[in-house]
Amino acid sequence: MTRIDAHQHFWSLGRGDYGWLTPDLKDIYRDFLPDDLTPILATQGIEGTVIVQAAPTLAETEFMLSLADDYAFVKGVVGWVDFEQAEAPAQISKLAQHPAMVGLRPMIQDIADPDWMLRTDLIPAFEALIAADLTFDALTLPPHLSNLSLLLERHPDMRVVINHGAKPLIRDGVIDPWAADMAKLARDTAAYCKLSGLVTEANADWSIDDLKPYVDHLLVSFGPERLIWGSDWPVCTLASSYERWIETTDTLLSGLTADERDAILGGNATRAYNLRD
Repeated sequence: MTRIDAHQHFWSLGRGDYGWLTPDLKDIYRDFLPDDLTPILATQGIEGTVIVQAAPTLAETEFMLSLADDYAFVKGVVGWVDFEQAEAPAQISKLAQHPAMVGLRPMIQDIADPDWMLRTDLIPAFEALIAADLTFDALTLPPHLSNLSLLLERHPDMRVVINHGAKPLIRDGVIDPWAADMAKLARDTAAYCKLSGLVTEANADWSIDDLKPYVDHLLVSFGPERLIWGSDWPVCTLASSYERWIETTDTLLSGLTADERDAILGGNATRAYNLRD
């Protein structure tokens, strides 16, 4: 089995474009670069990763692509383009020429307008993404899910990966209407969903039992063939070590067959992102 971490970040504070990354985040308010992650990957048997954008700038996307050039374990990069700009289609086409470029992620969770993704002036960017055979990473919250369904009706050929299970309200023990909305997306679209980022949506003293109802629902809804494992490192370290998240997901997936686990832990990421060898 090839195990892939399909959602991790690198950042260098000196670059100055991580607006959300402030000193109050303490443990992650420092540089996180490939040499920090490499020994963890080796210890945990992770053979490749997908770096995901953490800043809404083209410069950060180019920074990530440069890391992909230098580190063989980086199998793909999910970057950022300003979908609102007239230049977006040309920028998307240019970025897609890099062999490590696999997807784009607008930071929808941070956009004030909940209907942003449905703006008609964004259609050329979405069409360019599809034409370039890139994947759309949907960084959405539960209130965005009905609009996400509408977006995928508009662009049925777009390959989509929902990030972090759409961040259910685990901390509050709330499962509806998130559960119904995710079931609808799974039933009516071909979207994938990432099994990542859940520990930071739970209480600080979270347990496997806190996460289990949400993970079980994702398994039932999307099936082992459309769930994708990721760590969300280093953000996950606010709530869990990398090792604990691996142990937790291994426990949560223990009832599956070996082939089903292999799909979630690597095979599905390779298909969803067309990852390079």
